[in-house]
Amino acid sequence: MSETVVFSQLSRKFIDESDDTPDDAQQVIYYGLAIGHHLGVIDCLEAALTCPWDDYLTWIATLEAGSEARRKMEGVPRYGEIVIDANHIVMLANAFDAARAGQTAQQQEWSSHMLNMLHAIHQENAIYLMVRRQRD
Repeated sequence: MSETVVFSQLSRKFIDESDDTPDDAQQVIYYGLAIGHHLGVIDCLEAALTCPWDDYLTWIATLEAGSEARRKMEGVPRYGEIVIDANHIVMLANAFDAARAGQTAQQQEWSSHMLNMLHAIHQENAIYLMVRRQRD
């Protein structure tokens, strides 16, 4: 049995409805999507990065020991999943950028990809990442 860590990124949202929405209610629908309420709103996540489990652990060990960023990423082994949203981008971006100097080429590639995903969240606050441990 192999284990991986999958970073899934919000790719789109849609409203699960079987009836047409009246024009005068459309603004309420847009508002619901904008603030993220999940009353009939379905988030579509797509895998954006996958790391083998042991490699993930080695990669996050390159983050500064005791740092908030490392504690955040250690949530995956601790809880099985974490959410990364707009509240985490500065902290994580600084940590992964600083760690690249001491990383292997593969880890640097993952860190660069992570920085790109964090940049996407910065550009659009509705985007977030779900990071999960998966057993195959």
